Amino acid sequence: MDIANVIRTFIIENFLFGEDGNLKKETSFLESGIIDSTGILELVSFLEEKFGISVADEELVPENLDSIVNVAGYLARKMSLTGHTESQGKQG
Repeated sequence: MDIANVIRTFIIENFLFGEDGNLKKETSFLESGIIDSTGILELVSFLEEKFGISVADEELVPENLDSIVNVAGYLARKMSLTGHTESQGKQG
């Protein structure tokens, strides 16, 4: 499973109405208006369910959640710290 593609697909299906809009890995979700504060909570909920992680309040920062590349990096760090592998994430 390619984490970046999973995140990209989720963003396109849930926030861009199926249109990729030339969404790049580095595109800021907040600055481009793709996701607002409520959308961040939806993204966090998806990540927790899909990858079996828990996102702490202090981790709700743009460095972790404001682009595909940031989210993928955050997930890689989070899963390595908790001993998760991609196959251990919940299927959904």
